[in-house]
Amino acid sequence: MRSPIPLKKRKSDYIYLSFFVLNLSFITYVVDIEQIVIFNPAQFNYPIWPLPFLVDMVHWWGSNFDPLQWARPVWWKATIWLDVVFFGPYYAFAIFAFIRGKDWIRIPTIIYSTMLFTNVFIIMSEEYWGPYATHSPLIVTLANAPWCLFPVFLILKMWKHEHPFTVESYD
Repeated sequence: MRSPIPLKKRKSDYIYLSFFVLNLSFITYVVDIEQIVIFNPAQFNYPIWPLPFLVDMVHWWGSNFDPLQWARPVWWKATIWLDVVFFGPYYAFAIFAFIRGKDWIRIPTIIYSTMLFTNVFIIMSEEYWGPYATHSPLIVTLANAPWCLFPVFLILKMWKHEHPFTVESYD
């Protein structure tokens, strides 16, 4: 029999939870949804969601720092769809599992982290050397760094421990 380690004793998990909440509440269902519902950021009507000020914020970033986000090639949109369809639900389950100390999230986290790192590696390659390369590589690198680093840290956490959230109980 295993029992969960209380969240307050797993202090590093607060950082992962913050990352998951940011992604679920803002990145996936604001930034990414905008790129699905607005085909051409140079000519569009505001959608119902995201709200206009959020759309303007995403467009400001794309027009000032991230030509890839502004161009929205098909392969880029494929990564956005993966985020919306798979990563969004993962974040909801991960928030629950990390708070409650559920070991079943271990394998999904390894899969998610591998996919995310692969996507971001490909995206950053385009940002540096592709036809839509940024003119602000340092800013874009810093903005994307969490999505390169968190998958690595999560894989290390989950790979290292077969039961990352529980301990053997002898009740």
